[in-house]
Amino acid sequence: METKLNSAPHSVKQWQLGGTDYDPQRVRSLRSGTRFSTWTPLNDKASNLQLFEERMNLVLHWFDLWTDRQRKHLLQSLLVRCTRSQIKYCRDLLIETVPVTQVDFTAVLPRFLSLYVMSFLSPRDLCSAAQVSWHWRVLAEQDCLWAGRCIRRGWFLPYTPGEKEFGAWKNHYVSCVSTLDWLTPREATEQYGTLNQQSMEPTEEEEERRKERRIRQMIREKLQEEKRLSLRTRRAWSSHTKPDGARSAQTRRPSSGLTLSSWPSLSWPPRAVGSSSLCLSLDRGEPGTEALNMGRLRGSIPTSNRLNKASGALSSFTSGPALPHTVPPIHPPSPALLLLVSDKIPAYELLLSGVKAGVIVVLYDHRGTLSALLTQAERAISGQRVQRLGLLAPGRTEEMHLLHSRSLSERTLLTPNHREFWEKLCGWVAPAEEGGGIDIFSPLAASASGVALIQTLSTLTGLEVRAPTGLATGSFQNILSEWSDGSVCSGVSNLQPAAPALQFVCEIVLQGWCRQAQWMEEALEELRGCLGPQLQRVSLQARGRALGHFLWETTCLEELCVSRDLNEALTEGLTALTRQEESRPLEFLAVFLTRWCEEKDGEESRVGDESVAPLISQKCLSRTPELPQTVLDWRGAVARELHHSECVYLGRLAAVLKVYQEPLTAALNSNRAILSYADIHIVLSPVTQILELNRVFHTDLEARLQQWGAEQCVGDVFVKLCSKLRVYTNYLNNYTTALCTIDKCRETKPSFRAFLKRADRTLATHMLSLQELLLCPVWRIHEYVTLLQALSVHTHPDHPDHTHLSSALNTLLRFREFTQKLKRNSERDRLMEETQQMIQGCPDLSEGNRQLVITQDAALLRSPDEQIPDSLRTYEQVADVGLFLFNDALVLTRRNVHHTPFTLAHRCTHTFLASVALSSLAVREITHTRYVSHAFVLEGPCRSWVCATEREEEREHFLSVLRSAITSALTGHQ
Repeated sequence: METKLNSAPHSVKQWQLGGTDYDPQRVRSLRSGTRFSTWTPLNDKASNLQLFEERMNLVLHWFDLWTDRQRKHLLQSLLVRCTRSQIKYCRDLLIETVPVTQVDFTAVLPRFLSLYVMSFLSPRDLCSAAQVSWHWRVLAEQDCLWAGRCIRRGWFLPYTPGEKEFGAWKNHYVSCVSTLDWLTPREATEQYGTLNQQSMEPTEEEEERRKERRIRQMIREKLQEEKRLSLRTRRAWSSHTKPDGARSAQTRRPSSGLTLSSWPSLSWPPRAVGSSSLCLSLDRGEPGTEALNMGRLRGSIPTSNRLNKASGALSSFTSGPALPHTVPPIHPPSPALLLLVSDKIPAYELLLSGVKAGVIVVLYDHRGTLSALLTQAERAISGQRVQRLGLLAPGRTEEMHLLHSRSLSERTLLTPNHREFWEKLCGWVAPAEEGGGIDIFSPLAASASGVALIQTLSTLTGLEVRAPTGLATGSFQNILSEWSDGSVCSGVSNLQPAAPALQFVCEIVLQGWCRQAQWMEEALEELRGCLGPQLQRVSLQARGRALGHFLWETTCLEELCVSRDLNEALTEGLTALTRQEESRPLEFLAVFLTRWCEEKDGEESRVGDESVAPLISQKCLSRTPELPQTVLDWRGAVARELHHSECVYLGRLAAVLKVYQEPLTAALNSNRAILSYADIHIVLSPVTQILELNRVFHTDLEARLQQWGAEQCVGDVFVKLCSKLRVYTNYLNNYTTALCTIDKCRETKPSFRAFLKRADRTLATHMLSLQELLLCPVWRIHEYVTLLQALSVHTHPDHPDHTHLSSALNTLLRFREFTQKLKRNSERDRLMEETQQMIQGCPDLSEGNRQLVITQDAALLRSPDEQIPDSLRTYEQVADVGLFLFNDALVLTRRNVHHTPFTLAHRCTHTFLASVALSSLAVREITHTRYVSHAFVLEGPCRSWVCATEREEEREHFLSVLRSAITSALTGHQ
């Protein structure tokens, strides 16, 4: 057994030793026989050393056969078992093997510094550096190193490299260099004979120097000759205007003798007095304007010594003859008018197209701030004083929404921000003694709170404040009604026609906008989407003016805006034509209009009061049936406007029943149903209930008007109407369902679609569609509020009707708030649905009480190195993003722009990128530098985004709204 064990090693199989230096004979020669034994001879040093070397060779042989991962694992296990001195020895050994002084600098320095070092290398050296290692090749072939070398030589890539394309500019440089037709100096010598060849002709540089010397010599000689001629032939210095003392003082003054008239090439021809440059300087009010004007007219107004000195001083610098004495003096132009227009106004582009020549328009963003609006107005007027200030912004009878977050009312006017804004703004308006004032296009003069606002604003600014009375109903036609003259008080006011509005905007454009603003807004929304992207580089005001002119020329509204008398005559004539069958309708219409004109002339002749004619001509823009004869009869004017508008309202409601309900019900009864009974009941039955209620109201109101007097009351009639407002409440709650039913039936039932095509927008429906007619009750509530407020203003507190009017007004105000709340909820749901469909891959947004606050397009930026200071950090645009701000979260999307082939149009799509809760979001602005502008940082809990907007005002508004939303979210969580 012992022999067997000695002949074959134990604990290691024979097949495991294949390929090693194992020799059985050598093993037998060992005295101890312990080659592969676990026992170590400690006393025998020679055997111990021999055994250690054998075992180490075996381990090293195994180490060579292991993988990299196994080797690292062994090294880690060995280093863990080492003592501190052994680890220090390993450290010294590694430093000696791989010294720090010879480390690769590209692996230690930041990447931008490595690229900066390589930028000093020549193209040949860069190609050599690319052969060092893969890392060096990546650095040496970067586009930032080769693009500049190519561009300086005029070598441009014919395409844009892709995101993952590498070394495009280097390959382009190499290809351009390899194809150059370049000759060595020797080859150039053999071909052109220019190398080491003496040229007897002067070089190009020497020729240029000689030419310059000749030109200088000629100029010197010319100057001396001109100086001698000027000294002999020039006129005395202002001898015809200066006194003797001034002349002697002037002659002692040294002069070079060089004048502008001595240079033929720089001759200054005399300008006409009314030149554009002179008028421009007069408009700007420059200090030297008066002196220049008097200098040019030196022969016409010899008044004072100061003017004579100015004209005499200027006479030496003019080459033309003196102007004749018959030229009239130039008077400075009258102060301009300033009109502030909010972009929240419907169809504001149409209004901009009709602004008169002497009006300075400032179209401002309603999302901005008061300071930004003040700066914009100051830049527009350029330091000059304006005669009057016009303000057109969304508003009601109690307040005006000047900005998105700033409403002008009696309560907010005296706040520090509003007070400072109005004091600075009105400081640029002429004083009241010179006709200065403020014209507000909201019907503030129709309510007591609005009148108080006008009085407070007038006291604060010291200017005359005018506003419409709101006696005309429908769209923005209250602007066309009478205006207060700034002296409004409780119960009594002096009113005037719509002349203030006509000072800013042309009459024909103002009429078209006031009557068609709601419909024109629908058309302009399409124009903004189609033509707006083509006008992105221009200002908002220039873009609006361009779209307004385009719409005005396309629709030809001047042909549609006819006078009220002609409109009434044509309406009655067409109505009479539809009542009977006529084979010759044109002849019937001509006879009817002739008869109607004769009757109208007879009525005017029976009046016999020629003093009323100016009032009738001035009232051509008003919707009020007839103006009151005295100031105290303004209650009667409001009551007549209420009756007139109620007749129009009842006519539209009756058209719904006559044109739509009766034919649909008749078709249902004849077994040829167009709509089912349930659909007819959902859409048209609420209108029947409202019509019955308002017919009773109209009858009571007409009875009061027939016996109208100073003590007559209409408030109790309104109180009776307000007691049955549940009919309107049910109608408004059912309004959205009715519209959805109409849309669904129109899509699924072709017979109903054909019926609507025949019935909509006819004379019987007042040229309105069914959906527009169903909107009339909502509009009527707002008209009731305005007219009731006008009645309350012109009703004395001791009047018997005052109590009922106040009670009815309070009820209708609460009901108006209810309708506005329904409108806001509907808009919120619509925006959430559109946003959900717009963003691809977006999670469900309709959670809780989430609302869309604002959207903003921006550019997503990235910095190559975050360790660089902010003032020196550069950014590159990574992608276009869309920021959707909700009341509880911020959603970031990747915005992709797709251009339509063969057209200029494009569309944008959004892909969901990330979402951050506002409670965990932080915002930080980036200072404007030469490398980045309009940028900010959105820091979330896990990552951050650097974004930048196109304009500064967009960033300011978005960040202000975002910070406000973050504050609200944090307050809500607390």
